[in-house]
Amino acid sequence: MSRAAIPPIADHGLVGDLQTAAVISAEGVVDWYAAPRFDSPGIFSALLDHDVGGHFSLGPDAPDVTSKQLYYPGTAVLVTRFMSPDGVGELMDWMPPLLSPTPSDRHALIRVLRCMRGTIRFRLECAPRFDFGRDRHILSTDGGRDSTDEGPGSTGEWRAVFRGARLDAHLQATFPLRRQGDDVDGTVVLNAGETAGVALTVCDAGGEAPEPIAVGGLTDRLWQAIRFWQGWVQTTHYTGRWPDMVHRAAITLKLLTYLPTGAPIAAATMGLPEQVGGERNWDYRYTWIRDGSLSVRALLDLGFVEEATAFTDWLMRRLSERADLPHGPGGTPLQIMYRVDGDPNLPEEMLGHLEGYRRSAPVRVGNAAKDQLQLDIYGEALYALAQGRGAHGPDDGPGLSSREWKAVARVLDQLTTLWDQPDDGIWETRGGRKDFTFSRVMSWLAFDRGLRLADRLSWPADVARWRTARDTVFAQVMEKGWHSGRRAFVQHYEDDVLDSSLLLIPRVGFASPTDPDWLSTLDAMEGSLVSDSLVYRYDPHASPDGLRGSEGTFSLCSFLWVDAVARAGRLEQARFAFEKMLTYANHVGLFAEEIGPSGEQLGNFPQAFTHLALIMAATTLDDAIDRLVLYQAPKRPRSTPPHLW
Repeated sequence: MSRAAIPPIADHGLVGDLQTAAVISAEGVVDWYAAPRFDSPGIFSALLDHDVGGHFSLGPDAPDVTSKQLYYPGTAVLVTRFMSPDGVGELMDWMPPLLSPTPSDRHALIRVLRCMRGTIRFRLECAPRFDFGRDRHILSTDGGRDSTDEGPGSTGEWRAVFRGARLDAHLQATFPLRRQGDDVDGTVVLNAGETAGVALTVCDAGGEAPEPIAVGGLTDRLWQAIRFWQGWVQTTHYTGRWPDMVHRAAITLKLLTYLPTGAPIAAATMGLPEQVGGERNWDYRYTWIRDGSLSVRALLDLGFVEEATAFTDWLMRRLSERADLPHGPGGTPLQIMYRVDGDPNLPEEMLGHLEGYRRSAPVRVGNAAKDQLQLDIYGEALYALAQGRGAHGPDDGPGLSSREWKAVARVLDQLTTLWDQPDDGIWETRGGRKDFTFSRVMSWLAFDRGLRLADRLSWPADVARWRTARDTVFAQVMEKGWHSGRRAFVQHYEDDVLDSSLLLIPRVGFASPTDPDWLSTLDAMEGSLVSDSLVYRYDPHASPDGLRGSEGTFSLCSFLWVDAVARAGRLEQARFAFEKMLTYANHVGLFAEEIGPSGEQLGNFPQAFTHLALIMAATTLDDAIDRLVLYQAPKRPRSTPPHLW
């Protein structure tokens, strides 16, 4: 690969098949791909090490090439267009969606080349590195030849198979391939109107070879993928002012959701830094209770009831499977995160042989934060169940069974004895436990929504105990979480530091969005956490979090700021902040976790929580503007009496 360095995080798009995903640069290079699941070891991990991680490149073999990347409208089909003095070429990347609820070991990444104008010489390089480069592979080529450019195999195509200890990767092409050590390259010259195709199929070691490919067959599969994605997007209820960005955010959330279980992951990647050269490099390829729970309302607002129900099913399995046998930290019934299949084991390991993105080390796989005590997750979980399982209408999910309700009630009974203790907080800092205000607010939310569910469903529960706990939490937060000097709700009881997680207070109903104390909190945040509409989580210098270095503004929080400001009635300010935040999206409308000091995207990519918050902010802002427009509309006199029926 002739690149001097890995391109910026934002210079990538995402494709996926609803069980795993690949991150592809605007140069046509697969810089990240793990299979058979999102949380599997990397096969192409160039984002984490340019030389060791492995890559799969496909693009013009010429200097002075410029590229432009976009999505085919309303789909997850990625289009990379190359412009050169010799002509114009195009690369289309996608993964055929796997719609079966059964997990599959077989995943295909399809890449189709086309010359639009002139004559283009394209070059392929395929250099997988199984298990982040720790598993050596054996390369075999079609017919056992050391070189495959003598002619196609018996199937009429050129093939190469990379055989690892646990996986095989079958490479098929409609043009000659050539062995380069343990890797493969190839070139093809296309004239205007000509097309070539490549498919990489990953399966369990020793699995059957994939069916032969042909350009015509790949084109058919392309249109199948386009029809699936466009058909899915067309089911949305969203009719607001930002359809392109909202639809792209929804597609991204869908791409990051493991269809067999309905569990969304936090991001497609691992180890990408919150600060280049720093140590805040985490593995986000797991399902957080918090992130998934907050997605339910957004999915329902967009009309995606099936996806919302799938997650609440997954959530109920976590609540039910060991409600009587706690397995979280401190004897709590839930961990903060799990693998997509519900496995609670996520041991954290440092991959010392990888230098990290732009030398940002260590590279971590797994996540030790699973052992943290974060009591806010019970509030988000009950918030999700109250919205996605709390009624029996077609737009509200399937409701709760009596057995599921018993599990919920047991968890809330346990929470009455757990909530009043220091915890590690929402941001997974490693600086010790504190009495975090957000955790208390979410405990209040858990009891409040539990009480509402009990009333709505008319099922038995210790409602007196829950009501006492709810009211006690509320009184404590108002006494200790409010800082009279800052005139604001603060991060934890022992200091006056502000925290943008509290922007969720009006959304969950802990305080009115126009309550004077809440408006004063917004003003305080604007003065210390907001930088030209971009929002920091907190100030790590004022509230040390146990980690070296700093971080950028948190894109999730920037959208939560819009949501809170819009609810407060400050619509001009909210819309300005929202429109400005949209300009920080990358070239295909995606966001990483953070925005750095120079406007660059940082952290794992793309981050689901950010796209979820974008949807939340857009729908809140749309609703607020619509109400204002309706209120300000001139009242025209009626020429005839209104109908009374």
